[in-house]
Order: sequence, then C-alpha cells, then structure tokens
Amino acid sequence: MKPGSNSTAAFVLVFLFSVFQLFACAVAADLPTAGMEKIPAEQWPSFEDDEDLRLLAEAVSASIAYYERLPEDRVFSYGRDKYAAETLAAGLRRFRDFLETGPESAALNEFIGENGSLYAHRENGRPLEVLFTGYYEPMIRGSRKACETFRYPVYGRPDDLVTIDLTPFALKCSPQTLIGRIEDEKVVPYFNRSEIDAGVLEERASPIAWVSDPVALFFLQVQGSGKILLDDGRHINLHYDISNGLPYKSIGKYLIDKGKIAAADMSMQRIAQYIRNNPRKEKEILQYNPRYIFFREGENGVRGCIGAPLTMGRSVALDQAAFPPGSLLFINSSKPVCDGSGNIEKWVGFSRFALNQDTGSAIVGPQRADLFWGSGDYAETAAGHMKHSGRIYFLVIRPEEEPMIGSHRGSGGFFQ
Repeated sequence: MKPGSNSTAAFVLVFLFSVFQLFACAVAADLPTAGMEKIPAEQWPSFEDDEDLRLLAEAVSASIAYYERLPEDRVFSYGRDKYAAETLAAGLRRFRDFLETGPESAALNEFIGENGSLYAHRENGRPLEVLFTGYYEPMIRGSRKACETFRYPVYGRPDDLVTIDLTPFALKCSPQTLIGRIEDEKVVPYFNRSEIDAGVLEERASPIAWVSDPVALFFLQVQGSGKILLDDGRHINLHYDISNGLPYKSIGKYLIDKGKIAAADMSMQRIAQYIRNNPRKEKEILQYNPRYIFFREGENGVRGCIGAPLTMGRSVALDQAAFPPGSLLFINSSKPVCDGSGNIEKWVGFSRFALNQDTGSAIVGPQRADLFWGSGDYAETAAGHMKHSGRIYFLVIRPEEEPMIGSHRGSGGFFQ
C-alpha cells in the first residue's frame, strides 16, 4: 500500500465490510430451514458398520485431538442441546476405548443404546435425504523444474493475495473471509482461472512443482490435496492453502447444460474423457470455473478443515455452518462394486460410522456430503462416480458423567 493511502484504503475496506456483511446475512438466510432434532430411540437405525473398526478408531482419535485443542468451554449445538468441547472429547475417548475391545454388532448397538444420543436434520418428521458425492487423494507425475514434458505450474500462495476476516463485522451472521488483492489503493477480486492460465502469476507466485497434464491438475484442485510423484520415486504432499476467492462453478453441470454429457453418465472420468477427446475445448471448459486453488507442501498426507488427518472411508466433508465440526456420524448411502479391471459392476447400499472432519466450496447446507475415499484406483473410481442419496445421523457418546449445557431432553438419548 502506498504511503499516505491509509485513510482512502480504510474507507474502501469499511465500505466492503458493509457490503459483505449484508451478503453474509443473505447467504445465511438462504440455508435450508430444516433443523437438527433428537431422535427417539424407537426410530434409531441399526448401527451396522461395513468397514474395519480399527480405521474408525483412527478417525475418532483425529476428532478427539481437534476438541482437545479447543477451549474446554467451547460449545457445539446439536439442535436444542449444547455440548462443551471437553464433553465431546471425553465421550469420543470412551467410544474409542470401547472400539478397542473389538465389539460385535450386537455389543456395539447395546453400547450406543445405553450411552448415546442421536440427532438428525429432519423435515416433516423424517431425516433429510442427503446427496453424497466423493473425493480422494490423487497422485500425478511431476517435476520440481519446468521442462518440455512438465510445463504446467502447481502454484503456492501468491505474494499479493490478501485476506480480510469479516467475522468481527458480521454480527450474528456466519463468518466470512474476503480474498483479493490491492490495486490502486482498492481491494479488488483476485485473478480468475483464465488470467492465471495466461501467466499473470509469473512474478507473483512460486510454483511448488510442474506437471504434464492440465486436466489432472484441474482435478487435483477440485480434490483440494494430493501427491506429486517425482521421477526419483519421492513424492510431494500437497495441502490446500487458499483459493483465489472466486465462486466455484461446476464444469460437469456446464457440460450437461451444453448437451455434451448426459446427467446420468456424468462422472469425473467422463469429464476427463470428453476433454481429451475434444482438446480444442479444453480451455473453454476448464476456465468456466474461475475458482483456483493454491497449495502448500506438507510432511504428511491429506488433512481436513479441522486440522485432522483424514481417514479413508471414515472422514466426511460437510457444511461446517450446518453441522457440528468433528462430530461422530452414522451414515448410509451406496458404494460401487468393481470387477478385476476396475470397472463398476453395480452399486450396493452400505452404512458405517464416520466423522465430520472437512468441508468444500460445493458442500453447502444440510443436504450435501462428500465422503473421502482415500487413494488408489478404487478410491478414484468411487469418488469420480458417487452421486447417491443417503442419510446422516449425529451421535454424541456420554462420558462417565454427562455435563450437558442448556439441555433439552427429548425421548431417547443418554438415559434409555
């Protein structure tokens, strides 16, 4: 910022704060109105889990670590009930200890019935139908240096990108963050995808690595994290750092609206195939989405928005404004069964415990969820094709002594 420009810039920022405060309130008001309610015991599902409970214990530990980092009196709302972070952590520790006994299904259901309270977003007395999609950790080949083969940059955070926390100005609205840059003493939107693809960041950001495939790079950004495999066998862990702040626009919907791919056939793999079969349309399609993701390197694999490592098949990305972060979930939806060549033979129903540990720009409201499938061929297939309905329940396990804040007791729950 230039010398002597403070008063002008301050006026601009105050004006922006006012505009974005109104915007934030409008967004909050547009969220679905269905509320979370305590579920009576006679309406509980059977808690059948189709996966290894040892992976569940890992995911539970990650949420415990999240709660333990928070002030003990930090409160989370489950409908009309409120729980302190320490209460939730203590309940999850008790649940993890029980999992370590290797319980059978009957013992698991008995434990939850005696020590749990169950919640769900409901409408007209029934749990909301939730659209489940999937994501995974992609791995693409790349290099630390640009060359004829690897010529597409994977950018770190640009030097001129600025963020403004609007939370102190949002009053009762959801927290909002403004992302932009300073130009002529004004905060303006950051560069969009087409401008970045044209090279505008060459003097503003340092590439972490270079890759050969712009389509794979696009989907790496959609996933939000992944690995770059180097020629010497080493790899770079890429974690989401920040976006350019522009709205996400689905290229899948764009291709459906253009009549290029039928909605029933839509998948990540089908999009990639279409682009590669129509290379002249590549820029038009990819640049339809102005949102751009910047990465940072990390020592470990994928981490979610609560700072916890994600667990294959157990971590779920939800709208953190609609769901309590870190919460224990019980979900049901559908998963693919593949043949020996990796082709999907059919979809089958499943149910399992999971944790709310991540979020995504396209995951808005209580009727959207994104399941983390891990890495590998099956994960890519499942994540690329999953668009199935399901349900989400929220489970709170009672510690040895149950300190609930502002409790409203419904039927069911801790004292069955």
